[in-house]
Amino acid sequence: MSSLDVALVAITVVFLVGAWRTAHGPGAVDRVLGVELAYAALVAAAALLAVRQSEPVLVDVVLVASLVGFLASVGLADLVDQDDA
Repeated sequence: MSSLDVALVAITVVFLVGAWRTAHGPGAVDRVLGVELAYAALVAAAALLAVRQSEPVLVDVVLVASLVGFLASVGLADLVDQDDA
């Protein structure tokens, strides 16, 4: 088992923690953080797969997914801020 396989297993655990927090979070902020954690784990898994399979196209996918994730984070933060006000 290579170090990339160990990292993928660790990322899977992180994704499951994020999914659990999304499903069982007591508040909106906890659910948003769970979604963000799960999304970051998916992007990290795609980056590791790009390295493992030596596919430069996956690097572009990771870049675009990171930008979309950032925009989603800003939007979700604005929604949570409006709920608290």
